[in-house]
Amino acid sequence: MIKKQKSIDSPQKPHILVCNDDGIEGEGIHALAAAMKKIGRVTVVAPAEPHSGMSHAMTLGTPLRIKKFLKNGHFFGHTVSGTPVDCIKVALSHILQSKPDLIVSGINYGSNTAINTIYSGTVAAALEGAIQGITSLAFSLTTYEHADFTYAGKFARKLAKKVLLEGLPTDTILSVNIPNVPESEIAGIVITEQGFSRWEEDAIERHDMFGNPYYWLNGTMRLLDDNMRKDEFAVRHNYVTVTPISCDLTNHRYISSLEQWNLQK
Repeated sequence: MIKKQKSIDSPQKPHILVCNDDGIEGEGIHALAAAMKKIGRVTVVAPAEPHSGMSHAMTLGTPLRIKKFLKNGHFFGHTVSGTPVDCIKVALSHILQSKPDLIVSGINYGSNTAINTIYSGTVAAALEGAIQGITSLAFSLTTYEHADFTYAGKFARKLAKKVLLEGLPTDTILSVNIPNVPESEIAGIVITEQGFSRWEEDAIERHDMFGNPYYWLNGTMRLLDDNMRKDEFAVRHNYVTVTPISCDLTNHRYISSLEQWNLQK
């Protein structure tokens, strides 16, 4: 079932909840909030500290703290001392008086394509929104430095308007990856599948002042896809990718083969 939301032209503007995984001080969430304020009423609820790579982690056994965050002396949003998923749960249960019409997560530093999608706190926040029955989007900029969120914010606003009009299936989010190039260099917009590219990781060993070893995770994204239907391949060719993502992790293609095992015998 596709659930449609309020039109941006209705007397009451749509209410949009903004979250991320880079923390409330991340430049991307400020760009995203500014873009959403042009089409609706915005509430920002984000982690107090960066929580990249947290996937769908929740904080259990430790209390969560909610604080107001000021930007240039003015109220900007709320921080939560937990993960992106914590932020969505706390926002819906204790900050908002009713469910928002839309949840947008990001704009993330670094792509969330291929296997990265599994690790992403940005995507997880949007998926938590879908679990709660709220139309949700995740936005990522494909860089970790010299980020320019100008076009990313513009496209996020355009897609949000379209989704508010058309709706999405109740179990589906859109994960959007945007190349970090000027708008004039954007090759186009493509609908893609989650690819198979992945990180080749290494744990760099160092030693503290006492000679005890410690480790930093490091790695390089290995391109394992070779066509424009796959998200990582497409963004490397300067295309904006829009990938529908579901909470269903079932490998439906394998079910019939697994049934042939006759496990009841």
